Amino acid sequence: MKLNLIRPLAFFDLETTGVNVGADRIVEISILKAMPDGLELVKTLRINPEMPIPLQSSVIHGIYEEHILNEPTFKAVAKEIADFIGDSDLAGYNSNRFDIPVLLEEFLRAGVDFDMNDRKFVDVQNIFHQMEQRTLRAAYKFYCDKDIVNAHSAEADITATYHVLLAQIERYKDADFEDKQGNISKPVQNDVDALHAFSNMNKPVDFAGRMVFNEEEQEIFNFGKHKGKTVEQVFDIEPSYYSWMKQGDFPLYTKKKLTEIWERWNKKKEALKQEKKEHEKGLVNPAAKPVNHHPSQLSTSSKPAQNQSRPQFIPKKESKSVDVTNDMLEQLKMKFGK
Repeated sequence: MKLNLIRPLAFFDLETTGVNVGADRIVEISILKAMPDGLELVKTLRINPEMPIPLQSSVIHGIYEEHILNEPTFKAVAKEIADFIGDSDLAGYNSNRFDIPVLLEEFLRAGVDFDMNDRKFVDVQNIFHQMEQRTLRAAYKFYCDKDIVNAHSAEADITATYHVLLAQIERYKDADFEDKQGNISKPVQNDVDALHAFSNMNKPVDFAGRMVFNEEEQEIFNFGKHKGKTVEQVFDIEPSYYSWMKQGDFPLYTKKKLTEIWERWNKKKEALKQEKKEHEKGLVNPAAKPVNHHPSQLSTSSKPAQNQSRPQFIPKKESKSVDVTNDMLEQLKMKFGK
């Protein structure tokens, strides 16, 4: 069968010096680019990691230091890899948790801005683990009834991954899946959007899993003392947490996404401050302020006419009227001789 694609889907696999996303380096990368017309393009590169390859890692993937001494560094081939992938969606086996974050770290070290916006990510392992819960070797045997030849080489593994996805789509196209909330759906479809949604149920923000999206599409921390809190909420109560993470041993892409949220949070704060200033400014109306004028500055239209020509006098309090009697008149005549 052929994948139903609108744009290319790049399956890729990495062999590395170890499993530390932030510290370990790529020693081999293989990309199988499935085109919408059915064409398959493959690119495989050995990489000099510029650091020792631990023996335990070499035993697994079979790449020893003598194999990569004369190979190019990732920085030397970063643009070639980015151009080959182009605007493809990405797919792999355990790619969301390991291959994608490791590749992003290498691109950032090399100074290549590999845009992750609007890409879809199909993690075949997530589909497999949710439907059958097995390893890649078992998946290939289970779905394709074949054994992987030269297992743990990047090209063999990614070819097996590609064929496992094709078999998964065929096998589960009408299969029901019940999620933790009891919702039943048929999620495994020959459609990258549907596969992206089903294999990214944890909704990672940074792929290393330090931050994920909650049901409201808000970024929340997925580790440590602030696990479950939104990133912006933590910035509100403990802004120094941003500096601690920026200086800590976290993947570069985690720090990049954290900075994007930090800058967005700061813009919101500045907007709120400006809005508050504008509100306070609007409450104070200069025209409503009382003005104290000197008496000579008052216009005649604002004062009564009599107040302009003479001073005002306070009238005396009227005395209580008394009735005059004949006896009172006689007493007055005797007093004044009248």
